[in-house]
Amino acid sequence: MHKAGPLKKALYPYAVNAKTALVRYRLPMDNLRSKKSPVSTMIKIMSVLCLMLFSQSALSQLPTETDDENIINPFVEDPIQVEFKEWLLPWEDTRPRDPDVAPNGVIWLVGQGGDYAARFDPETEQFRRKELPPGTGPHNIIIDRDGTLWIAGNRQAFIGRMNSMSGELKRYALPEEDARDPHTLVFSGNDEIWFTLQWGNAAGRFNKRSGDFDLVQMPVDLARPFGIRMDSKGHPWIALLGTNALVTIDPQSMALQTKYLPRENARLRRLAITRDNKIWYSDYAQGFIGLYDPETGEFSEWKTPSENSLPYAMAIDPLERIWFVETGPQPNLLVGFDPASGTFFSVTPIPNGNGSVRNMVYDPNRNSLWFGTDTNFLTQAILP
Repeated sequence: MHKAGPLKKALYPYAVNAKTALVRYRLPMDNLRSKKSPVSTMIKIMSVLCLMLFSQSALSQLPTETDDENIINPFVEDPIQVEFKEWLLPWEDTRPRDPDVAPNGVIWLVGQGGDYAARFDPETEQFRRKELPPGTGPHNIIIDRDGTLWIAGNRQAFIGRMNSMSGELKRYALPEEDARDPHTLVFSGNDEIWFTLQWGNAAGRFNKRSGDFDLVQMPVDLARPFGIRMDSKGHPWIALLGTNALVTIDPQSMALQTKYLPRENARLRRLAITRDNKIWYSDYAQGFIGLYDPETGEFSEWKTPSENSLPYAMAIDPLERIWFVETGPQPNLLVGFDPASGTFFSVTPIPNGNGSVRNMVYDPNRNSLWFGTDTNFLTQAILP
């Protein structure tokens, strides 16, 4: 990457602050149309104009040339590099994906193209396979406190409960014909699993004890509910890939609320939620990561580092740093973002990360992220 001179280096923090402020002020436009006085409104407008003029001056002195194929955010100098360990699965071209960490520390994942669940022991570095019915197309796996495996049977419209020792599988069929593609699962913290149905255009709640389902339709056609996370109050939050919105559902009334992003072309894939219940998201279509604050109703966003970013998988670590994967660059890039400073502090190519990294999980025992790659690898990213 082209190095900046002393003057350019001195301008970095100001350019970052101006750029961040522009995005932050542009989004909550309702504030400019609120009950504030005309003087207050004019002050806000003048502040934004001043920031625009300053940022243009500052940015014009930043380095514009780069030797990298992917244009990395120029405000990040010498980003921290993450260490990776990779294991090639013994079953070719099976798209290993969506690993989860078991209570005993072993890793389970599913082979979407091979109809299996697989166990990986990081100590012995050995894989073991449990078969799923042909045509299952498993999309996601989560592991219960007792080690039970729960699997999204995406192509056969079921949620499966598998005994991790014997491989015995019990199928729970979705109750409606249109509810055909369980996508991503998440535990409620009680006796339920919440899940998305991307092409079924719904979200669901499954009771693990009774086997009953509750389904909630999305507010618009082809909303494509995708990633899902739970907040600390027991409410699921869902990213919509077919429109510019987040949705959340009240677990008592099952009423759905829609939170539209100010940018109409935003399309969200994955979410992460911090301890204070703020919702982070990856905007796959336009290359942003963003924050929605349910308390204030405001959005804040940051443009991701690469020109053709396509941010997808997302996770959060105990320091509440946001990690996501840019899937436009080939190989994909693992990026770390620090909300406290508003900077992308880590950008690392994933060695066998061609294609797309679609989902990942944080492992507290090893301070690592785990994910599968389209090139048939299970990957551990050891965080700094």
